[in-house]
Amino acid sequence: MSDFNSEFRLKDSCIAIVGLGLMGGSLAMALQKWQVCRRVVALVRRAEAVQEAMSARVVDLATTDSAQALAEADIVVLTTPVRVLLRQLVDLAPFYKTGAIITDMGSTKRQVVKGMAALPGQVYPIGSHPMCGKEQTGLAAAEATLYQGAPWILTPLARTPPAVGQVIEELARAIGAVPRYVEAERHDKLVASISHLPYSLAVALVLAAQTVAADDGAVWEVAASGFRDTSRLAAADITMMTDILLTNQDMVLAMIGQAQAQLTILAQAITNNDEPTMRALMEQAAKQRRVMYQKIKN
Repeated sequence: MSDFNSEFRLKDSCIAIVGLGLMGGSLAMALQKWQVCRRVVALVRRAEAVQEAMSARVVDLATTDSAQALAEADIVVLTTPVRVLLRQLVDLAPFYKTGAIITDMGSTKRQVVKGMAALPGQVYPIGSHPMCGKEQTGLAAAEATLYQGAPWILTPLARTPPAVGQVIEELARAIGAVPRYVEAERHDKLVASISHLPYSLAVALVLAAQTVAADDGAVWEVAASGFRDTSRLAAADITMMTDILLTNQDMVLAMIGQAQAQLTILAQAITNNDEPTMRALMEQAAKQRRVMYQKIKN
């Protein structure tokens, strides 16, 4: 394939967003708010979603017609759950405009990048993943500021021209995100530890508390901010999280194993009344968290 169009201008582009839930809806709002591109189009699944999007005025056009949505799209952003996204990469391939940039917001990257590698040679794929979100789902939960300050991970393929990465960098910065390049396998390992494991632990935490509630429902009445904060992720979108756990299975299982090992060490110290070990473990964790969030704050 020839080199990417050196005359490409983000301001003059048409961006098509596939899926208009929290992530896609927030992207549409941000693109409109900061006038990032010439035109924003949404490809949605239901006729009701077309009406909702047009009534909310978050896009210039919403449609269920793939050909209509993608015919003039210079950039296509797939924002659906990962396993749906993998199917859409293939199903939508006949409709991509020659020279279009194809990217995504999938929470895991190895399978997405592999799927992108099989796309026709006349398009330019690059994986991406903005690290942000909310427990609420759907267009009603979307907000233009969702991406402000969020890391936006870019995972280019071997075939991705540097200029294509620069376009997605520009898009990310235009809506307040902070782009960073990370290889797909490394990405999946990192997010397994700081995103997928926390979700898994939050699920386990709530289910463990439920075993107490089966005998004494007062457990929910005395639950306070500590339980609220540590269990928050358990309320995340189940379809999205199922896709994440199953498309990053090996990395997630490895991190669950690491967490189980740490719990075993702590449990053994508690069993043995080993206060020095308990304190050392807790101080190590407390110090790491303080250092990490001080860095983020600064």
